[in-house]
Amino acid sequence: MAEPSLTRPEAMTLKNWSAFLLLGLIWGTSFLWIKIGVRELEPFTLVGFRLLFGLLAISIVILIRRPVFPRSRRTWFFLALMGLTNTALPFVLITWGEVSVDSAVASVLNSSMPLFTLIIAHFFLADERMTLPRVIGLLLGFCGILLLFSRDLQRGTSQGILGQVAVLAAALSYAISSVYARRTLKEVSTLVQAFVPMVVGDSVMWLGVFSLERPFHMPQQPLTWVAVAWLGVLGSAAAYLLYYTLLHRVGSTRTSLVTYVFPVVGVAAGVLFLGERLDWHLALGALLVVVGIVIVNRRHGDERTSRS
Repeated sequence: MAEPSLTRPEAMTLKNWSAFLLLGLIWGTSFLWIKIGVRELEPFTLVGFRLLFGLLAISIVILIRRPVFPRSRRTWFFLALMGLTNTALPFVLITWGEVSVDSAVASVLNSSMPLFTLIIAHFFLADERMTLPRVIGLLLGFCGILLLFSRDLQRGTSQGILGQVAVLAAALSYAISSVYARRTLKEVSTLVQAFVPMVVGDSVMWLGVFSLERPFHMPQQPLTWVAVAWLGVLGSAAAYLLYYTLLHRVGSTRTSLVTYVFPVVGVAAGVLFLGERLDWHLALGALLVVVGIVIVNRRHGDERTSRS
């Protein structure tokens, strides 16, 4: 497969839609598995094991595909920086936040990423300016997010509020990284873009484990191991490959819209498997989120078709 380059973003074809929805499903259920994992493990330990499993999975792909690694020190620096801003920092912020925040709420809060991305991309990516359809779609989706979030806002304790702020900070970190990667890493293999930051991120996590979370202990519950394996193999390795491929094919703004799928998947998983409360806020909020995705992607794709 040829590596994507920084050209005008593609339309949302069936292939791109399939990758988009699969990524949303994988990352949407990750909030459920994080919530299960933090019941036994501390945040740095959980993320450390998650990235370790992810590295094992992606290393197999690296050995099979044998991508070209960059020679430029500047590129290696950028990849290492992505390991901090797009892996280590947001992973541990979300995991720490879910100690006090429901998985459904965390999935909703993380969906604020496209709003941050739209603003940042407008100023730093010439081919991703704000358009009326994008603004309408993003605002509609954001209204759904606010509706989902409103039911828990008044009930939040001080610890819960800090957890919510941590998840929002992770969304901002993801947004900055998304635009940054498309500007600086356009010629780097998607495999390398996933692998190197994961190495850096996992190294940082284990430093945190042994300096902040002593005494260290291995997971004891079988379900915790399932959570770690899911988060590593699917939520990190497979999802990152899908993410970086979409990033360069359809642009950072539309790729970031995958976070609008998180409330739908995250809330459904929380209700079905963790017994979280389902009410009209969730149903209407999820509907607004989905409509926002369709408006942004369909209108933008139609505009591209009319110009070709």
